Amino acid sequence: MIIRPATAADAPDMVTLLNAIIEAGGTTAHQTLFDETTMLEHYIESDGLISCLVAEIEEVVLGFQWLRWAKPEQDGVPDDWAIIASFVANRAAGKGVGQHLFKATRTAASQAGVAAIDATIRADNTPGLRYYSGLGFVDYDRLTGLALSDGTIVDRIRKRFDISVSS
Repeated sequence: MIIRPATAADAPDMVTLLNAIIEAGGTTAHQTLFDETTMLEHYIESDGLISCLVAEIEEVVLGFQWLRWAKPEQDGVPDDWAIIASFVANRAAGKGVGQHLFKATRTAASQAGVAAIDATIRADNTPGLRYYSGLGFVDYDRLTGLALSDGTIVDRIRKRFDISVSS
């Protein structure tokens, strides 16, 4: 498995991967399908980007992980924190892709001077909650009764990973 920075050339594969997750439902707050332009803007070249990494085997992207600096007014966390998002192809779930991605993301966070990483996950996303807990993220807050774009009401669990303690 190769972990490397995402490039614009990865956008089509990342779109395919993320759109399959969105279409399956239940594990991401995203409900609108992505195209290459939105993938570039939202993940690969986003404002405040610390890292956007892909995991690939034999030139097939099996997952990606994104980390950006927190925006306190938007994210409700201090400005020395980062926000993470992780996506792994359904066919690669449970095969260590996320573990490999986080090892590299954690290094990037430490090098950037991030104090803590926030992962805010839908409360009904059992695999996502298990993944972040397995990495050492701990619960610190719960957001209740949030509406998704289709009107579905969900809670979100906020987890944090302290870089200074864990590095």
